[in-house]
Amino acid sequence: MANKYVNFISDKHLLTCIENLHKSYLKAKNNISKKSFYTNKVDTIKLTFDAKYNDITEDDLIQSEILRQIDKSINNSIGTFHEQILGGIKGFEVGKLSGFDIKANDDTLFADIKNKHNTMNSSSAEALFQKLARYADDYKKAKCYWVQVLAKGSFNELWKGEINGKEYSHSRVYKISGDQFYALLSGQEDALFQLYKALPKAIDDYLKSIKEDETTKENSALDEITSETKKSKRSILDQITFENYSYYLGFDKL
Repeated sequence: MANKYVNFISDKHLLTCIENLHKSYLKAKNNISKKSFYTNKVDTIKLTFDAKYNDITEDDLIQSEILRQIDKSINNSIGTFHEQILGGIKGFEVGKLSGFDIKANDDTLFADIKNKHNTMNSSSAEALFQKLARYADDYKKAKCYWVQVLAKGSFNELWKGEINGKEYSHSRVYKISGDQFYALLSGQEDALFQLYKALPKAIDDYLKSIKEDETTKENSALDEITSETKKSKRSILDQITFENYSYYLGFDKL
């Protein structure tokens, strides 16, 4: 029977990857309580400008800030999603905390996957090159890749050049864009495009298959803060400022 979604992994594997990412979304949402929202001090001066200059209500503003925090948490999970998808292609597997993200079963390929091209500073890039070079030296037939899922261009080329003031190069260490890496592992030039086109339908099918209560859990931060404003008679922004900075001079008067 032909696959319903993409040609290079099974429908079951794709839906499992979608389910895993959904669980990450739910965990990120549920983790945003008032306590966690305040973990990194909220910049209420910036939020004041945001409210006035963007004409946003305080409720919407705080909800937007909560979503921003959730988004930071989800970015890592998106990288994991790609790892799991690629690990479902025949002949490849996920690293499982082994120092690499994806490897060929026959040890002819190792890869480290970054969701965006600009997620590393120079020190991180240097450490990654050195790690990939070690794999290439240990496995003489292996090609080793720095994968940029969202890259500035489409490429598959030797990774060489200056990092942290030093020249780096290796005959089997490469950098590669997401589309080319999906094509390399699957043998299908349009594999990443297939995934992009299939996701809306696959996600809808997955959501229809789960219980409603699995989708309705939400963060509690805004509810907790709003509850406090009913007692204190402060605005939402004043309440957040008071709870974050009441020890600052004069802020206890809010």
